[in-house]
Amino acid sequence: MISAWDCFHFATLELVRSTPIKQRLIAAYRRHLALLPEDQLPGDVRESFGQVMRCLRCVQPLRGEDAVAASVRKMSNQEADDCAALIVEIFGLMCRDHATLNRPNSVVQLHAVDCAPADFEVPSLIANN
Repeated sequence: MISAWDCFHFATLELVRSTPIKQRLIAAYRRHLALLPEDQLPGDVRESFGQVMRCLRCVQPLRGEDAVAASVRKMSNQEADDCAALIVEIFGLMCRDHATLNRPNSVVQLHAVDCAPADFEVPSLIANN
């Protein structure tokens, strides 16, 4: 099963292609976001995700199209840009959370912080050689 982070990562990659913004937005939704359950998302991005999903499914489709195609068709280019930017913003927030979760919990101390190098004693066996 693909993670929510991966879904947004791939959706963001879809949004940076060279095709027109409306085509990229539809592809990002269909290929990566459509089946993503909201409960897999961190709590701080669920509201934004809901906003994206409402924007992408708010228009009644004509015969032969789905709600996403109809919704994006009705959007201005600026609205499509804003929706795409919100997807990228959600991904950015998820990256921050992802980095925090994958950060080591402890710091490995390699030497004593309170000792200066001159304070170390050379063992007598090494000093006699």
